[in-house]
Amino acid sequence: MGIHSQPAGPGSTSHPVVPGAVGEEIRVRGLVQGVGFRPTVWRVAHEWGVIGDVRNDSDGVLIHAWGDAWTLQHFIDSLSAECPPLARIDAIERHQLNEAAEGSDFRIVPSVSGPVQTGVTPDAVICAECAAEIADPANRRYRYPFTNCTHCGPRLSIVRAIPYDRENTTMAEFSMCDACRAEYDDPADRRFHAQPVACPACGPRVWLESRDGARVAGDDPCRAASLLLQHGAIVALKGVGGFQLACDAGDEVAVARLRRLKRRERKPFALMARDLQALRRYCAPNEAECALLASAGGPILILRADGPECVAASVAPGVGTLGFMLPSTPLHRLLIESIDSALVVTSGNTSNEPPCIDNTDARARLGRIADVFLMHDRDIARRVDDSVMRVVQDDARMVRRARGYAPAPLLLPEGFADTPAVLAMGGELKNTFCIARDAQAIVSHHIGDLEDALTYADYRRAVAQYLRLFEHEPQLVALDFHPEYLSRKIGYDLAQSMQIPVVEVQHHHAHLAACMAENGVAFDAPPMLGVALDGLGYGVDGTLWGGEFMLADYRGYTRLGRFKPVAMPGGTRAIDEPWRNAYAQLRAAFDWHAFTRHYGGLDVQHFLKSRPRATLDTMIAQRVNSPLTSSAGRLFDAVAATLDVCRERVLYEGQAAIELEALVDPHTLRDDSDAHAYPFEITSVMPDGLRSIEPRPMWEALLDDLLRGTSVPVVAARFHKGLAIAIVRMVECLADLLTEPADARSVALSGGVFQNRVLFEQVVTRLELVGFRVLTHRQVPANDGGLSIGQAVVAAAQRSDAV
Repeated sequence: MGIHSQPAGPGSTSHPVVPGAVGEEIRVRGLVQGVGFRPTVWRVAHEWGVIGDVRNDSDGVLIHAWGDAWTLQHFIDSLSAECPPLARIDAIERHQLNEAAEGSDFRIVPSVSGPVQTGVTPDAVICAECAAEIADPANRRYRYPFTNCTHCGPRLSIVRAIPYDRENTTMAEFSMCDACRAEYDDPADRRFHAQPVACPACGPRVWLESRDGARVAGDDPCRAASLLLQHGAIVALKGVGGFQLACDAGDEVAVARLRRLKRRERKPFALMARDLQALRRYCAPNEAECALLASAGGPILILRADGPECVAASVAPGVGTLGFMLPSTPLHRLLIESIDSALVVTSGNTSNEPPCIDNTDARARLGRIADVFLMHDRDIARRVDDSVMRVVQDDARMVRRARGYAPAPLLLPEGFADTPAVLAMGGELKNTFCIARDAQAIVSHHIGDLEDALTYADYRRAVAQYLRLFEHEPQLVALDFHPEYLSRKIGYDLAQSMQIPVVEVQHHHAHLAACMAENGVAFDAPPMLGVALDGLGYGVDGTLWGGEFMLADYRGYTRLGRFKPVAMPGGTRAIDEPWRNAYAQLRAAFDWHAFTRHYGGLDVQHFLKSRPRATLDTMIAQRVNSPLTSSAGRLFDAVAATLDVCRERVLYEGQAAIELEALVDPHTLRDDSDAHAYPFEITSVMPDGLRSIEPRPMWEALLDDLLRGTSVPVVAARFHKGLAIAIVRMVECLADLLTEPADARSVALSGGVFQNRVLFEQVVTRLELVGFRVLTHRQVPANDGGLSIGQAVVAAAQRSDAV
């Protein structure tokens, strides 16, 4: 029947318009710009004999295609099956075209600008092909630190505007040489429209300079910096999203010096290993952990320190884990290629400040820390920290969402398609903010703690950048309830300047809503139980909450239970000085004379006896700078201090709980009968209508164990197990009280306390054993880094109901 009787198929080289050909406009939404998606469309179209064109625009990728119906269907199926590694297709929309095809081939045509609806892809770890090129002496990119292609390289850290074209990035000032231009223009090349494409002849350059700004002689700065690291030097290097400080992780003198100069007394340092073989000297990652380490996101992964060798003691004091990553960029790869051990690679800042991104700023702020600087001349558009993850119960879980993951949009559940555009400002600590519209939420990269002036300024700048970058015009601003949060104050100012309303969202409701949203709970789903455990959040009753049991949906919540409220003598000083929480908890459980009579021989009693108890008693009695809190985090602090873990002072947020978790005896946790776990009492309805977890029985059992000489690891295990049992008992108790239409067999877990692996695993396992469907965090952190998406969905739901 001739050529026109059969549809084209893979391998076809001619492009006749077959009888019965139809035209379609195909819209592809998702992460489809700057990731090699158009060349994939071009290649697949040629394989199937489809004619037409493809372009980037502000909505994603737009395809005009002509062919018979069978061919077009297989063309679209192939696009999904052969999606490039960094791309993510969220939706494919097809509409018939009535006009005839122009031409007889398939072309890639120029981008079209307009209101932004598409996403920006995250920065991606160097791919295998580029890694092979920089290791090949015959390749023109041999040892070139800025080698990249559409499968890897910088994205968020260099983009200034959408569409993601070179002129809208910090690569605009580097003109491509003829060889790079040929790759960039060839649809069959993996560097087709790779916006940062460059080589030694035309791209950014790297150099080594001393602390006084003098260039260090030599033709291979990365190799020279590597040799200095192996001889005890501290090197400041300009990474993809900011400066980092590196030293030999096995050199105790170098690590201790870095700690002192960086003013980071105890918080663990991140580590980098050349490859998995080198990493296995210190940790024994499982298959899932190895896959995550080698993924395009390339996060810092928290691993058990269970390898045959140890890093310097000052790397991660007081914890049983190490945070490892593999080289994420060609520069890192070249720096570490000859180092068999590990490097400390930490943020380029002093404690609590944001890392430097500008060369001049780095010289000024890091000059007293670093011995040498590994610099380059490609600008960083915005600071992007390393992401941090942990594999728990075989699932990768986000601890800090930044490089490699932000700002990939998260799809919102069913029912959120027509909700208003929202700007959610996030919290005070571990801040992120969120812009949401059209059933998508873009959670910003990790910003940090807004109490620091430089971080606060960076936050304001980042909010403005995202609004401009994504052309987001919010219709309302979502804020935390806490009256003193800086994020709230900025949000009010923005709302006033834009003349749009604000929605105040209670802290723990936002936590639970974030968990529900990332687990796909529909807009109109019935309310479910939620447990939100953290350090503290402002409650609507003016007290500080932090151990909350709620019945919640997106529109609202009912507080059903809590941990027993106990005073925080000294207010925020009690967060920094855990002994204050220990005293308040013990005072609430016993009067001082009874405590002394029964437990006077204990070390903690002798310690507290020397503290200004009379002053604290007066403060608590008169409610002077001693707010009540139901915080689970403060209970952990109190137990830790009683066991002489971070008793006098913590040096970073969550330190006492982290070090207490590290002490847990695994055999006691696994093998001991539940009868040995420390008991908590679930009280009946309190005067305020709430059930409460009362810790007095726990304190009695714990202190009796200490009198018997029970080891601290066993005590820590019995505390964790007992607390998990109490949480599950409370959930069961509350579920029994629920009636339709509430979902009484589902429970959401959120809040930073659930980043405690021991508690999390105990609670989840026990809830599932008694028949609950348990919703937990994976894509966004359980800590305050996930608050902003929760604020966004609550505000959108409440505003939609009000309209």
